[in-house]
Amino acid sequence: MYVGRFLIVGPDCGAYRVSSRSFPNRRITEREDRLTVGPTKEAEETENPYISYNCVRSTGNGAVLGNGSHVDPIAEKIDLGYPARDALASSLLALDYEKDDYDTPRIAGVLDGEGAVIGIVRKDALLVERVEEPRLVATYEKDSPEEIDFSPETAEEAARTVYDHEFEHAVCAAGVVRKDDGFEWAIENGQD
Repeated sequence: MYVGRFLIVGPDCGAYRVSSRSFPNRRITEREDRLTVGPTKEAEETENPYISYNCVRSTGNGAVLGNGSHVDPIAEKIDLGYPARDALASSLLALDYEKDDYDTPRIAGVLDGEGAVIGIVRKDALLVERVEEPRLVATYEKDSPEEIDFSPETAEEAARTVYDHEFEHAVCAAGVVRKDDGFEWAIENGQD
């Protein structure tokens, strides 16, 4: 099944995967306090504004995961003191779904000092909820948060687990795990 981009967040872990039929030549790179999705050297040039973005950002006491430019304002609002739920809801609502040929939803998750929050904005709805157990949300087919079995012990395991998930067209993935002194993250770019 093809679900497009998807993410999982639980109280102490999270992961994000790029799945794509149209733009498979992408990878995730680390830059200071963020992980960024961008084209590889082999990628065809495009003016599509939705293929390059920060997919993970660290905040003062957490991490934000998502499939687009909304990751940055969510992280910035949290750093300004907004509660995670409010930062997520207001940013998703302000940026709305992507205005592409598929009306692609924006998905995001936040790991914070209280656990985790997950959200999606679709053409027909905005859904944001605090999670007690890991939940998955995707841009297509699974576009409402649903429970999933996900309990990685390391960020590498989180990234590898979502990269290897049965959903079709894996491109790259990132994993985030809460540790005593903050968060660790890892990248899985497949066959580099």
